[in-house]
Amino acid sequence: MNYILADFNQHLSLLPFTYTRPTSLLRCGIQTLQEKWEAYLKSSVSYYTQDYLQEKYPLVEKDDNTVIAGHIFASQPLVEAIQSLKPNQKLVANDEIIAYRSSTISIPTIELEQVIYVEEVDGLYHTWDIFSKNGDQLKADFNRITQNRSSQPIPEGVQTIASENIFIEEGAKLQFCILNATDGPIYIGKNAEVMEGSIIRGGFALCDNSSTKLGTKVYGPTTVGPHSKIGGEVGNSVLLGYSNKGHEGYLGNSVLGEWCNLGADTNTSNLKNNYAEVKLWDYNTGRFAKTGLQFCGLMMGDHSKCGINTMFNTGTVIGVSANIYGAGYPRNFIPSFTWGGPQGTMTYKPAKAYEVADVVMQRRKLSFNDVEQRILDSVFENTKKYRKD
Repeated sequence: MNYILADFNQHLSLLPFTYTRPTSLLRCGIQTLQEKWEAYLKSSVSYYTQDYLQEKYPLVEKDDNTVIAGHIFASQPLVEAIQSLKPNQKLVANDEIIAYRSSTISIPTIELEQVIYVEEVDGLYHTWDIFSKNGDQLKADFNRITQNRSSQPIPEGVQTIASENIFIEEGAKLQFCILNATDGPIYIGKNAEVMEGSIIRGGFALCDNSSTKLGTKVYGPTTVGPHSKIGGEVGNSVLLGYSNKGHEGYLGNSVLGEWCNLGADTNTSNLKNNYAEVKLWDYNTGRFAKTGLQFCGLMMGDHSKCGINTMFNTGTVIGVSANIYGAGYPRNFIPSFTWGGPQGTMTYKPAKAYEVADVVMQRRKLSFNDVEQRILDSVFENTKKYRKD
């Protein structure tokens, strides 16, 4: 069977993170949604996403295709229901199409025979779901990934509580730290490092080749994607990967995309002074939307950065390739390719942004190639309406 993970227009509610990736490549828990699907399907997948992303994330279409909503969390019962579909059938839960099977992916789904799925289905419907649903997904991923496997020994000098809920992969380094897995599992990925003095309360995932700096304080559920660094204080946040919050300062109830960097002593507010519900910029409607949350911090798109001592208001959304600096609080919606801060902003010229992206990616032995540039060129054009100049 040929499996395809499709955006199903859900990417519009998950911007700015889906400006640069299909919805299924968002990380929630230990793994991305795509990695979860491949684990359950026992098969590789391709992507049906926005046109300008298809070059990097290609679509493979065959004579018999099963197309799955990429924003949905995979589970064994759901996979069994999907694999039971016959040609020209669609699986529906709560009036939402979860998957369909067809010889062509462009078939109008209204023409397909409906099969009702009665079990509970969940997924990413808003950006804040990435951190608010992270705890449940972290536990589910932990149980599946560690099933019938043995953890590396906990090193001498590491203090633990509920050590049965701690799993350490090969090559990981831990020295004189405290791990408390009472409230959620703690997963330390391959070649990851927990430096001395770090205090971690699960659920927590430190993915492959990532690290906590000296004296880092973590409140779960928090996920640090691969090739990332955290320091200072972090609570209930997700770093998708290749991003750094390496210094003192607070990051709470937040999501950072890839290739982001927070300057030293950057702080995010995650609670309004009047304890009111937090609103976030909604690209879909072009206005601020209610989240239903009392705690919500920063949403930062790929390749965005901020200078030292930056202070972010509760419920701040930053687009792709923004560079924020200066005294005071920036606005709580900062468009993609913005340069500046509270004292004023201008357009961050793509050529300059690409120079920085190339240097940053080379540090991880990756290249900012023509494909990456064409994606960001499209983001620049698609977000012009949000910038003043």
